[in-house]
Amino acid sequence: MGRRDRADRTYDIVLFGATGFAGELTAEYLAAHAPEGLRWAMAGRGTGKLERLRERLPGGEGIGVLHADASDPASVRELARHARVVATTVGPYLKYGEELVAACADAGTDYVDLSGEPEFVDLMYVRHDTRARETGARLVHACGFDSVPHDLGAYFTVSQLPEGVPIRVDGFVRSDAMFSGGTFASALNQFSRGRQMAAAGRDRRRHEPRTPGRRAYAPLSAPRFAKEVGAWALPLPTIDAQVVQRSARALERYGPDFRYRHYAAVRSLPFAAGGVAAVGAVVAAAQLPPARRWLSDRIRPGEGPSAERRAKSWFSVRFVGEGGGRRVFTEVSGGDPGYDETAKMLAESALSLALDDLPDTAGQVTTAVAMGDALLGRLRRAGITFRVAATG
Repeated sequence: MGRRDRADRTYDIVLFGATGFAGELTAEYLAAHAPEGLRWAMAGRGTGKLERLRERLPGGEGIGVLHADASDPASVRELARHARVVATTVGPYLKYGEELVAACADAGTDYVDLSGEPEFVDLMYVRHDTRARETGARLVHACGFDSVPHDLGAYFTVSQLPEGVPIRVDGFVRSDAMFSGGTFASALNQFSRGRQMAAAGRDRRRHEPRTPGRRAYAPLSAPRFAKEVGAWALPLPTIDAQVVQRSARALERYGPDFRYRHYAAVRSLPFAAGGVAAVGAVVAAAQLPPARRWLSDRIRPGEGPSAERRAKSWFSVRFVGEGGGRRVFTEVSGGDPGYDETAKMLAESALSLALDDLPDTAGQVTTAVAMGDALLGRLRRAGITFRVAATG
């Protein structure tokens, strides 16, 4: 199925889960920034809630409303058939996401989500990548703070270095932000499924094609003091490094031998030690169902920080890239990473797939592979900074 075959679909973009915390922010962003003539709709279980949301949005009379339920495969397949691009905020994705991925792969519909769940992403590759390649669907996971700033930041950093040489990039994340109940629920679910997550990763590696003559890897390094950023660097075992690695494997511009390491940058050693201890305690508690339930009750899905708190939040990801005798320091930065900027990233990813002249790709692909320069340009125009800080 070619993309021209989808031009007559009812909607350019359908946002699934628009009445959730992240979904409503994404709907507000689309309503405020969608170009004239964009045909888009909101979908979810409760059409009444969707209609009330539509009434509050600018230009709401032109926004469609569709019923779809993640537990009802027929409604999800119908949603996919109506759209050129589906953006979904309905998670945890491991619990609620696969029916929509399968429907989009079958229908040749482009798909974007906010999943930072490695197990889900690996399972979707094994189960649906082949079908998506057959139909031309682009399945793009991790289109929020996981993992757009890191994937496109590494892509931007590589573009500043010579071609055809081994390249080393380290990313250092700093932020002052809170997370929502949905994000916390996804994290708890992943922490409790270590064995399943490892098994899904092994299965994916058995199915992935090799790249003869090229290597890309993302090792989990030990904590260290990073003189290059003046902070303690704590390795982050998130999906971000995996996404960067997959972009590097797919794009020759990353060179014949590419390494990426991903860290949290912490100024104070006591704070760094406390952070490691806190994460370890949450991971340990997630293994016990009663403790996991107690933790999940602290912040329920659908809840998140206030607009006032989000307005004070920020993020910065600094990259140090080396290759061919050249060293470059770059930075990606913006406002509230978990919600305001994540909604922006998801919406702009959907708009890019729907409207931009992009590389010819299909199957499960990363943001750098599917959208690259087009999405980077969109995010810059939307207020997210990509800059070269220094070179050497």
